[in-house]
Amino acid sequence: MSTVNSWPDGFQSEVTVRAGSSPVNGWTVRWTWPGGQTFSNVWNGTPSVSGSSVTVTNAFYNGSIAAGSSTTFGFTANGSAATPTLTCSAS
Repeated sequence: MSTVNSWPDGFQSEVTVRAGSSPVNGWTVRWTWPGGQTFSNVWNGTPSVSGSSVTVTNAFYNGSIAAGSSTTFGFTANGSAATPTLTCSAS
């Protein structure tokens, strides 16, 4: 996850999901917001939020990733810019 842009009450980030030595046919990325941040928009992924816990799964068109390749999703969020620790798993 990297912050692409920020402003006083929000920020934009991009997350890169990479396949290792095997292809992936569906992915999930999870993290916990550290300071009350909330999504305002997500693209190239499907978010699910429970309190400060976030889960983003692939969109219908970017779940398959060839071995050694990657895809990205992005979002804008309210609050101060943050780069939490992410966990990623294949479906």
